[in-house]
Amino acid sequence: MALWGKADKIFSPGTISVNYETLEVTGAGTSFTAASEGDVISIGVGKTFGEAVIAGITSATVLTIATARFLSGEVVDGVGYSLSQKPKYTLHDSHYEADEIYGVDGAEAEVAKTTQYSVNHAGWVGVQTYIDMHGELRVKTETLVAMSGISTGTAEFIVAEGATFEEIIDAAGDADDDDIFPDT
Repeated sequence: MALWGKADKIFSPGTISVNYETLEVTGAGTSFTAASEGDVISIGVGKTFGEAVIAGITSATVLTIATARFLSGEVVDGVGYSLSQKPKYTLHDSHYEADEIYGVDGAEAEVAKTTQYSVNHAGWVGVQTYIDMHGELRVKTETLVAMSGISTGTAEFIVAEGATFEEIIDAAGDADDDDIFPDT
């Protein structure tokens, strides 16, 4: 199991429920077989319930997580989720919230050069924003893992699964970060 991968988004349809005692995640309409052991599952919109590392995948609708340490402890039942291969060590990095780590590909890094979100290198990037004493937005970016191979989507997998056209387009696109790191 690698410490990080290349995919900032893996096909994540359906909803999930989490059993904190057994560390089992059960899905409805899910396709967990698109993921791998060691990938990260982010639970809830904006990762409101937290994140966990996948310990094993039993089927398209059942997986286990390594620990619930980075989950909120709140009841998770019928909640959306997302899968990625972000660096596992960022789950407990106190410098970044769960939604402040981005997979930035070469095109996104190039476009970002002209914005406040400019990055030094494509790869896994941490972003912190704050308002300074003058009321101005300030942005700090840090390349956590410099790599040019960040990729998005799993179109080949979902085509084989018979996904709709909209699902294919969604999966082939990048993670929901286009406000911060747009492709063009």
